[in-house]
Amino acid sequence: MLSIAATVLGGIGLFLLGMILMTDGLKAAAGSALRNVLGRFTDTTPRALASGVGLTALVQSSSATTVTTIGFVSAGLMTFPQALGVILGANLGSTSTGWLVGLFGLKLSISTIALPMIGVGALMRLLLRDRWAQAGMALAGFGVIFVGIDVLQSGTAGLAETIDLSVWATRSWGSWALLVGIGALMTVLMQSSSAAVATTLTALYSGAIEIDQAAALVIGQNLGTTVKAALISIGASIPAKRTALAHILFNVATGVVAFALLPVFVWSVDTWMVAFTQGDEALVIAAFHTVFNLMGILLFVPILTPFAQYVERLIPDDAPRLTRYLDDSVMEVPSMASEAARRAVQSTAAAVLKRAPACLDPKRPPPDWAAIQEALTDTRAFVGKLDALNDADESERHLSTLHALDHLDRLVRALQERPNTPASLYETEVQPLEHTLRPAWRQVRQQMEREEAAQNGAADQRYEAIDTIRDAAETLADRRRTQRPQLFQRIATDQLPPDDALTVLAHLRWLDRIAYHTWRITHHLIGNGVAEDEPDAATAFAERDAFSPAA
Repeated sequence: MLSIAATVLGGIGLFLLGMILMTDGLKAAAGSALRNVLGRFTDTTPRALASGVGLTALVQSSSATTVTTIGFVSAGLMTFPQALGVILGANLGSTSTGWLVGLFGLKLSISTIALPMIGVGALMRLLLRDRWAQAGMALAGFGVIFVGIDVLQSGTAGLAETIDLSVWATRSWGSWALLVGIGALMTVLMQSSSAAVATTLTALYSGAIEIDQAAALVIGQNLGTTVKAALISIGASIPAKRTALAHILFNVATGVVAFALLPVFVWSVDTWMVAFTQGDEALVIAAFHTVFNLMGILLFVPILTPFAQYVERLIPDDAPRLTRYLDDSVMEVPSMASEAARRAVQSTAAAVLKRAPACLDPKRPPPDWAAIQEALTDTRAFVGKLDALNDADESERHLSTLHALDHLDRLVRALQERPNTPASLYETEVQPLEHTLRPAWRQVRQQMEREEAAQNGAADQRYEAIDTIRDAAETLADRRRTQRPQLFQRIATDQLPPDDALTVLAHLRWLDRIAYHTWRITHHLIGNGVAEDEPDAATAFAERDAFSPAA
């Protein structure tokens, strides 16, 4: 008995190890592809469903798809109803494991196929680099999965002789309900519904359990994923909690439907289903798993919008607006965490530019910066927890976000240091120059808000905003440089007291400084740190005598 238990445990461990290696390898090899696919193909419910099914079947992990989807909602790149379509599709995609095990895993020659996969994959991981190395790790993981299934078969083959399963052999609601609970517990303990389903199929194939018992276990294993979703949502953001709740409600409703249909399933198996699959009971269970998840989707799709509204009412959004994108639950996918940080910086930048005009007018009270300072602090803390990004493009984009965050912090500090210029001097010497800055701020803020809402306009609109603020900053820098000798000339001819001239000059330097930081923020957030129309613009502007050539 101890030997059988050890073999089963080892088989489950190998299967889980293979799943982890394959999933991590595929995610790393794909780079930003997962984010790009979900971003491009979720605009309609059918496409969102197809994306969820396809990506989950590819990486063999509904958790990876779910976490990425939560990140999209958190980052403002996807609406909650769109996310629901992906989550429903991910549930259906997770049933591909049953087909994989039923069609290949139980019949595959380990020595002929699986072991060479592991060998080739390990060599690729050791000898190659970047995505090819990650693809090798995925291939090795794929082979380890089948080794785990083979070990599981060896362990479960003797279960029927060692353990008396007659207590669950009765086809009754009570017996099935008990097995559903056991199936849910298996998923919770293994932290993988795929591993639980694979264990059930190998036990069925080995004759340790009957087909109706396997069906009840699979229903429970489908329900068991809701426990993991509930645990992940504790302390998470509002989008994560909503997504987890929707996932739980969908799985529970689907499980109830499947449990109610168990007698029909048993009848169909006894009459024609096994004959139709040539006696392959593992494929029957794989089909059952797919069918009841598909039925759940057909039940929910017509009511997806009101269902989303119902979940949103159950969990209202009371998170701070500027940091609503920051969610620790997306740290598992660094590219999504980086995107969430970028959206938070864009949101904060738009809020800063909305308050900035009040700093130019001495008659208006200074704005309250408490919410801005809190958002900057939270964003810096969030960015500090990010893991390194493997994808070069993602890394460059994240670097631009870090530059923007630094300039945003400096802009806020500069806006709080407005010179105390007398009203008479302000109106005659300074105010005319501010007309250059105000409309540029407004245009940049509007573009920031579009970027934050993931409604990017055409490239010419985006670079028009960059050009406008750059031109305004350069104009202010030129005016300061030309006005400086004029102010000294007026001092020399007694047209202006020295203190007034120095006050005006300090105010001009202040305007020049805030215009420069605004332009750098715009350059990094809207232009991603690259000015395609003028590659040397950043260097040329930074070399002006007002500032050091810092990025």
